[in-house]
Amino acid sequence: VQLQASGGGLVQAGGSLRLSCAASGGSFSTYHMGWFRQAAGKEREFVAAITWNGGRTNYADPVKDRFTISRDNGKNTAYLQMNSLKPEDTAVYFCAAAALWARVGVNGMDYWGKGTQVTVSS
Repeated sequence: VQLQASGGGLVQAGGSLRLSCAASGGSFSTYHMGWFRQAAGKEREFVAAITWNGGRTNYADPVKDRFTISRDNGKNTAYLQMNSLKPEDTAVYFCAAAALWARVGVNGMDYWGKGTQVTVSS
């Protein structure tokens, strides 16, 4: 599965962005999807995940109630809607796919896409 994240950019604090993750070359609808981020000089961290059918989601505490993960299996695309953005959300955001929900995490994903930069100015 090839993954391509897009939608990043520069936004002011309090603003919104929607990231997209387009998948190709595999059975997108059978994979659980996750979003991760890596700020400069920091470790990559989990942001959000969604099961293959969208029936379950999980969020990191810093983004709960501000970010929403979703997917459209008909379009082979996952999304991350980010609202009320803060400067500390500045990072490169990556999407990734995992065959097993139990393995969803920084070290358990099966496929990774290239990241998209999100910069939030204060």
